[in-house]
Amino acid sequence: MEILPRETIVDALEMRLREDILTGRRPTGSYLPPERELADGYGVTRTTLKHAFGRLVQAGLLETRHGVGTRVRDYARLGGADLLPMLVRHSPGWLGEIFEVRRSIGALIAGRAAEKGTAAQRTELRELLADVAAAEGGDPVQLADVEVHRALARATGNRVYTLLTNTLFNAYVPMRAHLVGPFLDPEAAHARLAPVVEAVCAGDGAAARAAADAYMSATERIMLDGLGLE
Repeated sequence: MEILPRETIVDALEMRLREDILTGRRPTGSYLPPERELADGYGVTRTTLKHAFGRLVQAGLLETRHGVGTRVRDYARLGGADLLPMLVRHSPGWLGEIFEVRRSIGALIAGRAAEKGTAAQRTELRELLADVAAAEGGDPVQLADVEVHRALARATGNRVYTLLTNTLFNAYVPMRAHLVGPFLDPEAAHARLAPVVEAVCAGDGAAARAAADAYMSATERIMLDGLGLE
């Protein structure tokens, strides 16, 4: 095993163990070596190892039983959404499932934002939409687009929608540079997103849901076509 850099020792160890589990090098149901052996192999203290284990237990990747040992859990059944960036990095096929959720959640958020958004939030949405058209370059346009969706989530009045929006965006951060297709043309990106903002600002929940579904479907097709996954 490779000695890890000490400047980010817990983070590095956590990442290494996560990668070993998600790539199948440490299969579901298998037990890790004894703590002392594992710590010596990575060149870390047992305290560092326990901190890394704690994070992985919380993420649903490991379970530790006193007197028995530490076992790899079934992350597909027990893990959390925080695993998605790692899963996408190892298998871009996860993107199709992420986008399916993105479509459903996006439509719900748009409908609720139309029904619950305040005048100030509608003004903010219009301003952020204008930023999409004003941005230059695929990455800035994509980031401006994301800010519109964060604002839509805030306009629902439900903080869980905001967290879900962040989670879904973070899920494909590892692939973001490869998903820039819909954002290369600022005017086209603005035109796709404008009907969503217009419907929300008009307070029309049904129209907002339909516009959001159309937006999500259109951008998804462009991104997946760019990856060659469809």
